[in-house]
Formats: sequence, C-alpha cells, structure tokens
Amino acid sequence: MFRNVIVGVDESQGGRDAIALAIDLLSEGGRLTFAFIYHGDPPMWLGMSAASDAARREQGLAALRDAAHDAGVDARLCSLGSTSVGRGLHDLCEYEDADLLVVGSSRSTVVGRVLLGDDSRAALNGAPCAIAIAPAGYARQARRFDEIGVGYNGEPESERALTVARELANQHDARLSAFEAVSIPAIDLSAGPAPVDEWIQDLLDDARRRVSALEDVEPHAVYGRASEELAMFSASVDLLVVGSRGYGPLGRLVHGSTSNELARVSCCPLLVLPRAARLSAISDEAGAPENISVSR
Repeated sequence: MFRNVIVGVDESQGGRDAIALAIDLLSEGGRLTFAFIYHGDPPMWLGMSAASDAARREQGLAALRDAAHDAGVDARLCSLGSTSVGRGLHDLCEYEDADLLVVGSSRSTVVGRVLLGDDSRAALNGAPCAIAIAPAGYARQARRFDEIGVGYNGEPESERALTVARELANQHDARLSAFEAVSIPAIDLSAGPAPVDEWIQDLLDDARRRVSALEDVEPHAVYGRASEELAMFSASVDLLVVGSRGYGPLGRLVHGSTSNELARVSCCPLLVLPRAARLSAISDEAGAPENISVSR
C-alpha cells in the first residue's frame, strides 16, 4: 500500500520513532526516504553563503546516514534547506510524489515544530499524502499490528479510512475494529426542555447499527467527544486510522481538528488520511527542487 514513504528525521528520539513506524508501514519492495530539514533561508544579516549552506546540507546527510545505519535499512537520504520544517516536508512530498509522510510526536521534533510554527500553516494546507505519527518511545516497543482500529461515522472520509484500514489489516494479518463516537448537536431550549436522554439513545442506536453493518469488523459505538473517546480507544489497538476533510492531514493538524488532538494524545501510532490521499506506485523519475541534496 505505502510504497513511497518519506520520514522526517532529526537527531532526537522522535526521529527514531518515526523511522521505526515507517519501516512497519512500508510495503514490501517500497522505497524509504529519510528527510532532514534545516533552515536554509535565514535573514541576510546572518551572512549565509553558498559554502555554508552546502556544509549544512552535508551535515544533514551525515546525520541521515547514521540514522539509516542504526536502523539497518537502505534509504534515500534528502537534506533540504527551507524556510520552515513544515514547508520543507511539504515540498519534498510534492516533488517526490510520496504517498505517506511519517513523523515523530515529540514537541521538540518535526511534528512539534510543525504544530508550533506559524509560518508552516499556509504551506501545510492541502498536503498531498497521508501522514503517520509515531508516539513517543515507539522505537523501543515490541512492535506488531495485531489489531487496527478505524474512526468511522459513515462519512466519505471515514469510508476512505475504512478501506485503507482493511487493506492494512490484510497486509499484517490483523483484526479490524471500527469505532464511532456520537454527540448531540447544539440544542435550542427556547421551546422548553429537550428529551436529551432519548436523543442520545437514538444516536447510539443509529451508530451501532451503522458500525455493526460493516463486514468483518468488530463494532464499537459510544457517546462522547470524538477526540477524547478515540484517544481512549487508541489504547486498545496497535494502529488507529482516521480520515480528514479538505485541508489534508497536515493542514488539519495545524487547524485544531480531531486529528490534531489525537496527534498529541493517541496511545498508538496514528494514520491520518486526507480526502484525496494518493497511494501511488514508485516513480524514480519524480522531480526534485534544486536545493535538495540526495544520497543513497
């Protein structure tokens, strides 16, 4: 499924966690690319020269070589200068036609900088591929996808997530669980008290019927706030797959969505799929911006 995977790598534990998750999600015969993003467009008063920029690229490649050696994998190595980590990752995914970007969850690593960086927001909207987020310490865990969970509510985004989750479950010989959290909409009390308990029960009954109708899936439906309930559900599965709307997964991460909250608190790896995520075959002829240094 995921045959062209880019991993945001730095020298922290978050980078190692991202590498471990990327290895676990990569399809047989797929291609891994390790990406090191450095600030390559500093203010003029810093006096950045072409020589010093080249030195920073080579420093990044050296760090990536060490990471690939430690992980025992063969990966393409890309050192990219950019105005922000988020923009650099987004550009690389575009040019490499990636179908998955994997990052760590620590606030001091790639995702932390993406979430905190104001200049990343515009660049990350509409990211072209899925994003997987490795929880802190993932590389040190005994890793196996025995059960895969999917956030489901019958919407097109969740149907897409279900399709991908099914394929991953088949690939890893894993059980599949579908989870829906329901809540009542805003209530107009001007006409008097509303039968809240009845509404909740009706919503739950509908959700249970909807999820139970799915084939070969263990159904779960609860009442509550989606991000909180999915976070608790994530403790019982080895991978959680969710869909997102419009912005793409990275854009959703910086816009305070359910995916954003899950990225911070999920107990297991989180895979977020945008509406138009591509799961493409490898193309060795994909273009690359001139300021990317690539090594094998």
